[in-house]
Amino acid sequence: MIYRIKSTEPACQYELMAARDALEVIQGKWRIPIVISLTYGTKRFGEIHRDIPDISPKMLSQELKALEENRLITRTLYDRMPITVEYSLTPLGMSLQNLLVELRNWGRHFRKEIVGN
Repeated sequence: MIYRIKSTEPACQYELMAARDALEVIQGKWRIPIVISLTYGTKRFGEIHRDIPDISPKMLSQELKALEENRLITRTLYDRMPITVEYSLTPLGMSLQNLLVELRNWGRHFRKEIVGN
């Protein structure tokens, strides 16, 4: 969903819309961990699930579909026995790398300041 925000400042309006659009795509508890898992390479469903063990298979499936719809990942089906499906980041998904680095850095800083670890 693309948001329309009313503001008296056109630059502010543009920046707010861009931020909301980005958050819409990566929102939720699981999408960023899935993308981080895939930054380590192409993986099958079970491999992603092993990286993120507390996500249910149903939720992982739903989130993978959402990430695919938003063109952050690709799903490749190999027609062999057994049928194999692999997931990988698209160039658009890979463009999140710098954001994820900054997010992890901020998370470490936050943890140190708030939690003390």
